[in-house]
Amino acid sequence: MKKILIFFLVASFSGQINAQRFFSTMGKDIIDPTGAPIILKGINLGNWLVPEGYMFKFKEANSPRLINDLFTEISGSEFTKQFWANFLGNYITQKDISFIKSLGMNSIRVPFHYKLFTDEDYLGYDRSVGFGLMDSLLHWCRKEKLYVILDMHCAPCGQTGQNIDDSHGYPWLFEDDACVTKTARIWRDIARHYKNDPVVIGYDLLNEPIPPFYDTARLNPRLEPVYKAIVSAIREVDNNHIVFIGGSQWNTNFKHLTPFDPKSVFTFHRYGGDTTVSVIQDIIDFRNKYNVPIWLGESGENTDEWINSFRKMLDANNIGWCFWPYKKMEDTRCIVSFPKPAFYDEIINYENEPYTGFEKMFLKLPPKENARNAMMEYAKSSNFMSCSPNKGYIRALGINKVY
Repeated sequence: MKKILIFFLVASFSGQINAQRFFSTMGKDIIDPTGAPIILKGINLGNWLVPEGYMFKFKEANSPRLINDLFTEISGSEFTKQFWANFLGNYITQKDISFIKSLGMNSIRVPFHYKLFTDEDYLGYDRSVGFGLMDSLLHWCRKEKLYVILDMHCAPCGQTGQNIDDSHGYPWLFEDDACVTKTARIWRDIARHYKNDPVVIGYDLLNEPIPPFYDTARLNPRLEPVYKAIVSAIREVDNNHIVFIGGSQWNTNFKHLTPFDPKSVFTFHRYGGDTTVSVIQDIIDFRNKYNVPIWLGESGENTDEWINSFRKMLDANNIGWCFWPYKKMEDTRCIVSFPKPAFYDEIINYENEPYTGFEKMFLKLPPKENARNAMMEYAKSSNFMSCSPNKGYIRALGINKVY
């Protein structure tokens, strides 16, 4: 009887250790691998795996597909592939991760394009590059004890229909069952790959679904069934990690959502406006009603004063946050910035020209060597060694340690 009791106690203790190896939830709290509540404080690695036009200073070429088209137009397809290889290898490195950790942050959110985890072409690459880049990032984060949230910023068929998900003008994900099946399958593949990795906090399933200018009365009720299909696929292979559930209308509306998974966190975004608690009171009410954790997945792109005020309000209400973004070219609204290359204005001016078709390509095309040099210098300058910290932005996040 004593041996049986000892075995039971050892087995029970081992089970507790295993259960605490990963992040989890308990009531309104996110629980870290030691079993203690944690307030996540982090930054988004925006523009790395999902290039955004405004971070390249472009107006019309505002999505990965259109940026790639522009660069191909001015420098050729093979050179553009070389550019992306340099860009992906330079934009985020181990030094960036070490620096983020040195600021006292405990987490990062990593926006990615679904195509990186499929056989579809994306910036000249496919799934081997996606898992390779993410595996390297997680290795660096594991060394620094910096935890990671994987964010599907661009879902198959598009969850926003806008440039931010690299889609074609409408959130077709919510109109086609085949799109949902594909999205769930990709998430299952990702979860299978990372199911035993404790540096991963969890999976941010869909970034900012269903913008407010579509038929929200019809589309909003379709969001939770899509989430359930994705989570069901993930749970086939991974019961260890948290799933992050975002509201509709740019992650602001939770009215049509309910907690359906025991390891779920509800994530909201907030840009601009007032910084008082009243602007997120409905989200806090959701937390209180369902006794679930909430988390700010994105905010920023504002003055240091606004960010400081908004961040203090979040801290006062025990809400973890992940501001946007970590890095940009020639901009102070981020943690670090890098200089604009020589000749880069020629690319900007060409991209902004009102001309189209033959007239634009053959009469206004920037000199090839200038364009190529500017592109490669962008990739090179984005490396951490060429970056400078924005002290005001860093202080606004409540961080006093600046290099």
